[in-house]
Amino acid sequence: MRVKWLGHSCFLITSKGGLRVITDPYAVGGGINYSPIKETADVVVVSHGHDDHSNVSAVQGKPEVVKGDGIKTAKSVQFRGIATYHDAAQGTQRGPNTIFCFTLDDIKLCHLGDLGHVLSPEQVNEIGAVDILFVPVGGFYTIDASVASQVCDQLKPKIVIPMHFKTPKCAYPIAGVEDFLKGKKGVRRVGDSEVALEQEKLPAATEIVLLQPAL
Repeated sequence: MRVKWLGHSCFLITSKGGLRVITDPYAVGGGINYSPIKETADVVVVSHGHDDHSNVSAVQGKPEVVKGDGIKTAKSVQFRGIATYHDAAQGTQRGPNTIFCFTLDDIKLCHLGDLGHVLSPEQVNEIGAVDILFVPVGGFYTIDASVASQVCDQLKPKIVIPMHFKTPKCAYPIAGVEDFLKGKKGVRRVGDSEVALEQEKLPAATEIVLLQPAL
C-alpha cells in the first residue's frame, strides 16, 4: 500500500491491486493553498461537508462517494462510518463529523476527519483495532496536540499520521505539528509526501510517520 499526503486532511491511499481511495478532498482558497487536487480515485471518503474536506468534484475519474455513519460498500471495500462531532460541544459549534474505518491489503485504516473531542468508550469499541490512524493535531477547528495524544492512547494504532496542522500552505489559525511531536518517541520524518506500508512490516510499538504535503 502507498499513502500520499496531498495536504490538510486529504490522502491518496493506493492498494497493491491499484484501488485508489482519497480522503477529505479540499478546495483551494480561504487559507488552503495546497496544490489543486488532480488525482484520480475509485472511492472518495468525506468526513463532513465543509469546503476544506468535501471538494469531491476536484477528484478525477468517477469515484464512488462515501459519507455518513453506518456501513457502506464501495468498490467491494467496506467503509464503517462512526458518528462523532466537529467540536467538544455535541456538534453545536461546528456540526457533525464522521470517522471512517476500512481495510486495504489487510491493513486497518482509520481517518478521524475533523474530530473535535476525546472518544467515548463506545466509539473506541466501535472503531476497534487500528493499524494506521490519520489524526488531526492542529487544534482550533479540531482536537489539539494534547487531545490528539489522548486519542492515540485510546486507539493504540501501529502508525500515526498527523494531519490538519499549520504548514506554509495552510494559513488557518491552527498549530504546527511540532506541538504534537514534542517528547514523543518513534517519530519518523519521511521527508516526502508518500510512504509505502506493508502489514508484515508494521511496527510493534506505535510509530509516528510525518509526511510532507505533495507539491
